[in-house]
Amino acid sequence: MRTAQADSDTAPNDADDPDAAKRAELKTLAEQAGRDLEDASALEILQWAVDTFGKRFCVTSSMEDAVVAHLASRARPGDGPVDVVFLDTGYHFPETIGTRDAVEAVMDVNVITLTPRQTVAEQDAEYGPKLHDRDPDLCCFLRKVKPLEEGLTRYDAWATGLRRDESPTRANTPVVGWDEKRGKVKISPIARWTQDDVDAYVTEHGVLTNPLLMDGYASVGCAPCTRRVAEGEDARAGRWAGSAKTECGLH
Repeated sequence: MRTAQADSDTAPNDADDPDAAKRAELKTLAEQAGRDLEDASALEILQWAVDTFGKRFCVTSSMEDAVVAHLASRARPGDGPVDVVFLDTGYHFPETIGTRDAVEAVMDVNVITLTPRQTVAEQDAEYGPKLHDRDPDLCCFLRKVKPLEEGLTRYDAWATGLRRDESPTRANTPVVGWDEKRGKVKISPIARWTQDDVDAYVTEHGVLTNPLLMDGYASVGCAPCTRRVAEGEDARAGRWAGSAKTECGLH
């Protein structure tokens, strides 16, 4: 397993970006693909991604399940397995780390783990303990957003497991779109899927899932900010419960 450590504090500034022409070309490509692939299957969308971008494409995974990683392993690139990028925030449940290790062991993908610039102890020393309770947005920025921005610099396109049915903020997720903030093509191959579709795929292919999904957790994030959900609650009700926060900032 390769581990990349994120050190950059700033994202590229478009005004000073010498690759502005490339970004414009990628944006046009993303917008056209979003229209062309809206009705394509998840596997067809991922096959388009690996054929188009090769090693400049990766899948990101929270290891809640390995559905998109499994799909990527079936979309066979000509130059080796697809990179599956995982953010190890230092706050994950042991079950999540175990799911990552199992994916690496049994799937034909290349797992890459990104870590924040600071360990949890170093962050506590600079910002005080339990920053996630006092300023969850800053904690997510330091432990998720910054490492991902740095880790994605080697890629032109990245795939996520976002689905339109997960929350109102994700209802308009395109299957292929443009990530303006990062200057990347953003691919959500299962955007049109429902939870029933996910469950059916997991059953059909024996896909690895995080054991916490069988223990009352409908959505799995960092341990301090994730709880079980009650019957009838929204799937993401257990994330940052008791606050107005609904997203970590990655999307």
